Amino acid sequence: MATITGPIDVSALRARLDRAAQAAGQAGVDALLISPGSDLRYLIGAGGDSFERLTCLALPVDGTPRLVVPKLEQPGYAGIPTDELGVEVVTWVDGEDPYALVKAALKGSRVAVADMMPALHTLKLGDAIGGPQSLAGPILRELRMRKDAAEIAALRKAGAAIDRVHARMGEFLRVGRTEREVARDIAAAIVEEGHTVADFVIVGSGPNGASPHHRDSDRVVGAGEVVVIDIGGPVAEGYNSDSTRTYVMGEPAHDDVWDTYAVLQAAQQAAVDAVKPGVTCEEVDAAARTVIADAGFGEFFVHRTGHGIGLDVHEEPYIVSGNALPLEPGMSFSVEPGIYLPGRWGARIEDIVVATADGVESFNNRPHELVVL
Repeated sequence: MATITGPIDVSALRARLDRAAQAAGQAGVDALLISPGSDLRYLIGAGGDSFERLTCLALPVDGTPRLVVPKLEQPGYAGIPTDELGVEVVTWVDGEDPYALVKAALKGSRVAVADMMPALHTLKLGDAIGGPQSLAGPILRELRMRKDAAEIAALRKAGAAIDRVHARMGEFLRVGRTEREVARDIAAAIVEEGHTVADFVIVGSGPNGASPHHRDSDRVVGAGEVVVIDIGGPVAEGYNSDSTRTYVMGEPAHDDVWDTYAVLQAAQQAAVDAVKPGVTCEEVDAAARTVIADAGFGEFFVHRTGHGIGLDVHEEPYIVSGNALPLEPGMSFSVEPGIYLPGRWGARIEDIVVATADGVESFNNRPHELVVL
């Protein structure tokens, strides 16, 4: 079933459809073929999931966009003003050929398909259309990674909501509780504070904090342990939060915690301070990485400094070595260096920021200091 994310701004969506069609033409393809997911949400305001029955937006460079949807799924798209958007809706029932309906909307055979379209549909569309296929992601990301005012407002709302959860951490994170118990309560608070769902909750206590993508476990949180809390989810508009803070349960059990954490804090601040238009993604990564490496912890910073965020938690632009993309106003991404000491403890600080016309705005404003609970 389709999911409508927030109020529908017809003029904004119509402009996105037009820009996407224009971008497709500039990329040398005849049409974009978009299955349910974040790209579809971006273009028409409704997402959903792909199933064995094809749902596909055919967006030709020249011609009328066509949404091909199973008749039984059509009610999920009833809230989309397709007439005002200039989108033709064509339904089909079991026994009919939906791939032929997509082909009929096209004037050429060179198509770019959604990156996450199931192979089941990608291959059958290829057979039906008969031309070369490429990925739509490189075309659409040029539009999606530059957020407009409404998108920035939604990200700001999400950031404030997740800050409120971190402000309540003392309610959940206590010595003697398991990581899973803490995660359960945090997930409930994420919804209470304004998200539609808790998309992810990482509670990494003690040595588990040295595993960046640890989720939770039956491990009991102990006195003196450092705990990494990385949490996020979407608000009603479909845009996501993602924020990490690191906590310690009383006086740290390891004597290197304070000095090491100070290095991490300086690295995260250096990266945020580096953000401004014209600076490249890899330069922001280097700002954090240099501080950590110079302090002797380079081998313990094992991931990129950040990722773009919007309708997806991870999207372009990626703040990583080798990405020479210059930042532009409206590009929103995480700044989240970490130091992970295997078998001992780990720490990460993460804010979502946006490049502005003259610098940077952070959507997360909880203190960066190691929080003692």
